[in-house]
Amino acid sequence: MIPLDFDYVRPGTLREAIDQFTLFRDAGLKPIYYAGGTEIITLARLGQIQTNAVIDIKTIPQTQVIHMVGQRLYLGAAITLSEVTDHPLVEREFPLLKVTASEIADRTARNKITLGGNICGEIIYREAILPLLLCDSLLRTVGPTGVRELNVMDLDGGSIKLLPGEFVVQIETNDVARKAPFVHIKRRKMGHVGYPIVTAAGIRVHNQIRTAFSGVCSFPFRSTRIEAELNREDIDFRQRIENALRLIPREAVLDDFEASRDYRLFVLRTALNDILEQLGGT
Repeated sequence: MIPLDFDYVRPGTLREAIDQFTLFRDAGLKPIYYAGGTEIITLARLGQIQTNAVIDIKTIPQTQVIHMVGQRLYLGAAITLSEVTDHPLVEREFPLLKVTASEIADRTARNKITLGGNICGEIIYREAILPLLLCDSLLRTVGPTGVRELNVMDLDGGSIKLLPGEFVVQIETNDVARKAPFVHIKRRKMGHVGYPIVTAAGIRVHNQIRTAFSGVCSFPFRSTRIEAELNREDIDFRQRIENALRLIPREAVLDDFEASRDYRLFVLRTALNDILEQLGGT
């Protein structure tokens, strides 16, 4: 049970959603947008979310798209991770995203977790954002101030900073990066389901390796400085990896019940080695 009383609306258009948010806000309520709801329900049960107005956006057509326009793939923010993993267009056009999504939680949870919710949520891992970081994907948002387009690389401390009343509608990704050779590595404490000690994703595009990580720090990230070290041709793999690891402040590496800081760095070291070997670092 959720220990909250709230108004619930399900708008059919983007305009209706924004208008409803404005009405709730102007009436002194605390509205939130809702799609999959897994994180909202969990945090509400823990008393970490207080709301008295819920706007369900998952039936708005623009949030449910999975289609191509020219050479660009558009994915609605309210599609579930199961839809990402099951859709043949995603499998053909963005295989790294399919693989990454298939490793998040279990099937029952993926039936509810949405793509937009995973990349914009409060949970520290947000693994679905890794392929988007590697591909410089664009987020299309809408809110009371209008429509915006954000590059997913423009993160602030690993989070997408949305304006009041704004939500992500779609994710747009070009074909060059999303169809590049890739590696996806997820290391857990145990078993085949659970949060990662380290998740690392890499692609090779324009003869350069790109990498992105989750589970290492308290937010997912991609670092062009780390990539510069990994792509050096004047030193061997081992030295490239050690140089890259030194760019991550030790105090920023997680040290928790999943793994110690030293063990995380050990796992990250082996993951980077696998990425360089599999993507053919020179």
